[in-house]
Amino acid sequence: MELKLPLLLDAATGTELQKHGMPAGVCSEQWTLEHPEAIVEIQKGYIEAGSRAVYTPTFGANRVKLEANHIFNKTTEYNKRLAALAREAAGDKALVAGDIAPTGQFLYPLGNTTFEEFVEIYTEQAAALEEAGVDFFVIETMMTVAEARAALLAVRSVSKKPVFVSFTCDENGRTLTGCDVTAVLEIMQGMGADAFGLNCSVGPDKMVTQLKRLGKTARVPLIAKANAGMPQLINGKTVYDCPPEEYTAYVEEMAAAGVMIFGGCCGTDASHIAALKEKLAHAVLKKPNPEYADKLPAATEKDVFYLDPSARWMSILPCTPELEDTLEDALADEGDLVAIAIGSEEELDTFADYQYMITKPLCLVCEDADVLEKALRLYQGRALYEGNLPEEVLKPLSEKYGLIY
Repeated sequence: MELKLPLLLDAATGTELQKHGMPAGVCSEQWTLEHPEAIVEIQKGYIEAGSRAVYTPTFGANRVKLEANHIFNKTTEYNKRLAALAREAAGDKALVAGDIAPTGQFLYPLGNTTFEEFVEIYTEQAAALEEAGVDFFVIETMMTVAEARAALLAVRSVSKKPVFVSFTCDENGRTLTGCDVTAVLEIMQGMGADAFGLNCSVGPDKMVTQLKRLGKTARVPLIAKANAGMPQLINGKTVYDCPPEEYTAYVEEMAAAGVMIFGGCCGTDASHIAALKEKLAHAVLKKPNPEYADKLPAATEKDVFYLDPSARWMSILPCTPELEDTLEDALADEGDLVAIAIGSEEELDTFADYQYMITKPLCLVCEDADVLEKALRLYQGRALYEGNLPEEVLKPLSEKYGLIY
């Protein structure tokens, strides 16, 4: 099957597995392998209701999550076996998406994990899913830019198949670490994500506001996979109270904002998929048409800046041990950008230590291609470039990291 738009994904996995007997607090991946008939039945139900793609039940099947459940050295095995169950359910009626989700760890210095460790963790899982024969990948329920960037780079290192990226955010469009989802969109689509959107956290009534914001700058199709409302604890059980009719009431608005990929997250079931299918049969879809096509879409980890091509910096900062002080002064001046010169690998540690201070668009000044790429891996935003490196060097870095030059 081809990946065609509009695309109707599946609905919840975790809450539906609980309905099929999965106890709270267990490792859902292990329980699913012990009760394979449950996930196959759930996903076949979604396909009968209208889903054209189902996720592999591998949300927590990265090494970190598995080891937290005392499952060691089985990442590849678990991902292959779980992907096989999704393929069994899909048959020739639906696509299978390789599902990749957060590790629960944070990037240094907020946590103890380095960026390259994240890339390694996700490469292991992505390689297993690629070997299992998934049709495309979904990096979902992301909360930090670092993990999403690492996962996207990992998938791209083992596969040429389409990759969707989906974040979770609050009603104000901010992630757990305070990143505006519009900035995340620019970072992800700059790195080549094939679709970007939101899942989990809130119901469709709250999600539609943020999707409209994303629709103003998206150059890729948007994804909407909301919860069935906000969870409530009733008699000790988590209950979602958004029925299919209410859940699909915002489909037209979402479609007008550029959403072409729909589905359901926590609390949704086959009835929500059936209702989405019916709504999509009459919805008018809008292709992405960004408002700032003539601007440079730079971004820090937390915020986006649409710059005039003539934007400049006040001075170029050397990447020395004094960077903290000079950077503080540069952020206070009237320049549009902050420019940092990195001349050697020895300077990268200093850059890594102080990049989190940056609240203005960053321009990297560098004449060494290897050093520039390493700086781009470290920087958790979308940077500009100034220097004399040739097009044949810069173009691949632009495609891989979103570098603006």
